[in-house]
Amino acid sequence: MKKQPTRKPESAPKPGAAEDQDSQVLADPTPDEREDRWNLRPRTFAECIGQRDVVEALGIAIQAAKERGDSLDHVLFYGPPGLGKTTFARIIANELGVQFKGTSGPALERGGDLVSILTNLEEGDVLFIDEVHRLPRAVEELLYSAMEDFTVDIIFDKGAHARIYRSSLPRCTLAGATTRAGFLSPPLLQRFGIFRELHFYSDEELVQAIHRSAKLLEIEIDDPSAAVLAKRSRGTIRIANRLLRRVRDYAQVRADGRITPQIADAALALEGIDDVGLTPLDRRLLEVIVHQHLGGPVGIDALAATLQEEVQTLEDMVEPFLLHTGLLARTPKGRTATETAYQHLGVERVEKREGKRKQQELL
Repeated sequence: MKKQPTRKPESAPKPGAAEDQDSQVLADPTPDEREDRWNLRPRTFAECIGQRDVVEALGIAIQAAKERGDSLDHVLFYGPPGLGKTTFARIIANELGVQFKGTSGPALERGGDLVSILTNLEEGDVLFIDEVHRLPRAVEELLYSAMEDFTVDIIFDKGAHARIYRSSLPRCTLAGATTRAGFLSPPLLQRFGIFRELHFYSDEELVQAIHRSAKLLEIEIDDPSAAVLAKRSRGTIRIANRLLRRVRDYAQVRADGRITPQIADAALALEGIDDVGLTPLDRRLLEVIVHQHLGGPVGIDALAATLQEEVQTLEDMVEPFLLHTGLLARTPKGRTATETAYQHLGVERVEKREGKRKQQELL
């Protein structure tokens, strides 16, 4: 007769064993979950700060579309970079309860790229195209029927054997974003049903956004320190979030993690950000106009050549804020520095210096 193995009595669990078992049962956070923790974008209109006219208009349009059981009209967002064009497109998808699929104009090199995306959309989805003004002409023309009739023509073969197959698309919403609305062709521009311009944020709105981001990033910051960041964020929440991270790093290494107005000021000075938010490139552009071109006017191509920067970089990243703050003026003959720019740089105009010199000679 075979001897039965004796069963060992179960021992009491050791302290901390339950925690070890839980850690083995619980899976590690996925990359999406880790990214979601640090994602500072608002997900609903209720979380949005500023742009109240945009929020109200889109909220009405979305509610009306949901009540009709229809898709939302195509939406075009335009304005300087970093003001939330992509964020609003994502919020539209969240508010509608549909999928968000994003791409960019330069990425769609061939018509087949766009057709592949369009044919994989589902009913009501939001297709977001960033920098929509940079779509190639052939790709843009495919969008006309897709936006208006929700169909797309697919051409098989070439020459005498060419055949056209018209494929039906689900009713969806195209959300476009551009920093240059004037570069869109009229046929494409007229097919958007909703046009919304995004404006620079006020300092008060930026302070609210900084406190929200600080809470998500588990950073402690008081109102005076947030005000220092807001003043230098160029009216842009994206820049405010970037500066917040840099001040956090500086405070962690140099100030035991405490953020004060003095620490924020020192950290931003190290980044080359001055009292009104100008970067070294901004100041170099103004100094070139003031010193080398006697205040202007000067063409953008000449400025780009002198600064060794791309024209598009100056037009998209530098000029909008300088124009907004009144430091730069655009004239038919070129760019000119304003009196405010001279005061900020601490430089007198040539005319004023000459006038003072002549007055001293007369005396």
